[in-house]
Amino acid sequence: MADFGSDLELEDFRAEARAWLEANFPKSLAGKGALASAEISVDNPELKAWRKTIGAKGWATPTWPAEYGGGGLSPHQARVLAQEMAKIGAFNPMMFGMGVTMIGPTILDYGTEAQKAKHIPPIVRGDAQWCVGYSEPNAGSDLASLQMRCDDAGDHWVITGQKTWTSGAQYSDWCGALVRTDFTAKKHDGISFMLIDMHQPAIEPRPIALIAGASPFCETFFTEATAPKDALLGELNGGWSVGKRLLQHERASQTGASGGGRATPLQDIAKRYVGVDDKGHLADPDLRTRLTRHLMDSKIHGLTLARAVAESKGASGATNAASVLKNSATHVAQTRSELTLEIMGGQGLGWDGEGFTREEIESVRGWLGGKAMSIYGGSVEIQNNIISKRILGLPDNTQST
Repeated sequence: MADFGSDLELEDFRAEARAWLEANFPKSLAGKGALASAEISVDNPELKAWRKTIGAKGWATPTWPAEYGGGGLSPHQARVLAQEMAKIGAFNPMMFGMGVTMIGPTILDYGTEAQKAKHIPPIVRGDAQWCVGYSEPNAGSDLASLQMRCDDAGDHWVITGQKTWTSGAQYSDWCGALVRTDFTAKKHDGISFMLIDMHQPAIEPRPIALIAGASPFCETFFTEATAPKDALLGELNGGWSVGKRLLQHERASQTGASGGGRATPLQDIAKRYVGVDDKGHLADPDLRTRLTRHLMDSKIHGLTLARAVAESKGASGATNAASVLKNSATHVAQTRSELTLEIMGGQGLGWDGEGFTREEIESVRGWLGGKAMSIYGGSVEIQNNIISKRILGLPDNTQST
């Protein structure tokens, strides 16, 4: 892959990207990226057309190898593409699925050529939906305690057990799951990573209702489900390393790198609901101070993210720094939601009805749904442990079992 980094080459590519987006991105979807999985139905013809078009172009996975259908762009070009998309409120419709954000990059890291050729092109095109089978009822933060078993049946694997919080399992074609293949080994050493076809009666996803209304989560039951021998990703009993790598990719995707169209500036919302003084300043000085602090935090997060991307090495750039950015992104997003509801006052507490605008209803539901950010992808406490031990080099005061 050529590294197009000169100013002239990048400006030529910018013009190409701008023209392509102008010709292909449906203007009716502008600014709706953050709501694509909830607000826009999967049956929406313009969304389906956009997914198909950007998938065929390879720009939903801009830096993935062209030989598997990816864009084959350099990081510099991908950044330019993201900038041009943001200018018009465009978004990457694949970035709300686990195939692009987690499973695909992990297959590129650990997969055989046959596995890459089989799974990567459908992910790139948006033809295959993936979920991730990690947590279990008795294996949440202590994921290595998982008990879903995978037995070698000679020419195939047999998988039995339960996973929970399997986002999108009810819609998925495939599941990337951590399973126990050796019950006699230490708990970290007897785990393998399997690529499991979800289209079999032995697998039953059951959606879990959430306080915010829409729920992506499921508990998923496997009762002697099967997988071919080549479903093993990475080494047998080496799944813990594969699983950790996937989590790095997940955390990187949750730092704000994927974009999602333009959001209304919070200061504009505040001026509309709270009002301004004769100098054009927010009428509430305390709110003005807290809003300014939030905008500073948001800017700092964006600059840190840009620096981490610029300093990253290799194709994925997923590192322990993703833990810092994941917590930072969580703080910024949750603070924005809290401030938005405070700014809207009573109008920020509506669930339904003609007395509330769509923006107000979406704000309260987004506030409720955003509480999960502190937990999914590794809780804030888990990220702080990673930061303290792997980045700051602080001593580990816990005892492993």
